[in-house]
Amino acid sequence: MSNVLEIIQARHSERGPFDPARPVAREDLGAILEAARWAPTPLNMQNFEILLVDDKELLESIERFRSDASEAFLRESYAQLSFSEEELLAKKTGLLASMFPPAWTDPEAWHPDSDSRSQLAFVSTWMPQTPMLLLILHDAGKRAPGSEGDALGNIGLGCVVENMWLMSEFLGVGFQVLSAFSDPRVERQMRGLLGVPDRMKIDLACRLGYPIESTHNSVRVRRRVEAFCHHNSFGSKPPMFDEDEFLPGSEHELNRATRRVSSLGAELKMPQSKPKPYAELRNSPVQVHDVAAGEEKPA
Repeated sequence: MSNVLEIIQARHSERGPFDPARPVAREDLGAILEAARWAPTPLNMQNFEILLVDDKELLESIERFRSDASEAFLRESYAQLSFSEEELLAKKTGLLASMFPPAWTDPEAWHPDSDSRSQLAFVSTWMPQTPMLLLILHDAGKRAPGSEGDALGNIGLGCVVENMWLMSEFLGVGFQVLSAFSDPRVERQMRGLLGVPDRMKIDLACRLGYPIESTHNSVRVRRRVEAFCHHNSFGSKPPMFDEDEFLPGSEHELNRATRRVSSLGAELKMPQSKPKPYAELRNSPVQVHDVAAGEEKPA
């Protein structure tokens, strides 16, 4: 994929099993971490740490962690699910229920006395056949200036994850975010196992690996641009989006959006082949193509 927008549109959660006999290549891992290094953070504080876990015994220990989903989480998640592709396409938000274990989508299984309670575990559901886990941490003693609750710091962490996710998509490395690792019970177990200092908060984890069978072809939906974009006043539709011309999900949409990006004057040139090895990638400047001048120059 040579177009930035194509990679953004293709980015997805890889919920299937990864090939346990194929560890994440050092070159791919280096590029993913390099993408994290250049993520924007408030005032360039870079208040994040990434803990890589690929030791088989450690991964097996993590898989045994107790982490049942709460009924509140299950009920709130249930409201976001569709039980047919037709329903999902009509709603344009949420996910297909078939992407999750059956017990997660069956309210009767959520009762504390249900025989299906064992199927509601977070970590053990997603950890099998995971060759690498990335833990994202931040120093809870720091916060972005003037940011109540460190909302800006959380946005920065989101940018770190998104950069890694997009690079993983580009490289063909499966990527899935696991929020269960911020659960206090799981976090305590992780601290003891991996020696995480008390000041460091575990925000989430990411599974990395090469999919045995990709879930990329599952139905994915998004709202139309005019459904969330307003012009000058809330509720006023932007005049640049004509429903007869701008059809989300179509090739016409992609071409038109790409032209709009290019018209800004500079277009990021993505490599046509796999990125350079990490050592070269880290030291080489990003090449930007100046549309007006018709020449390349370091960013």
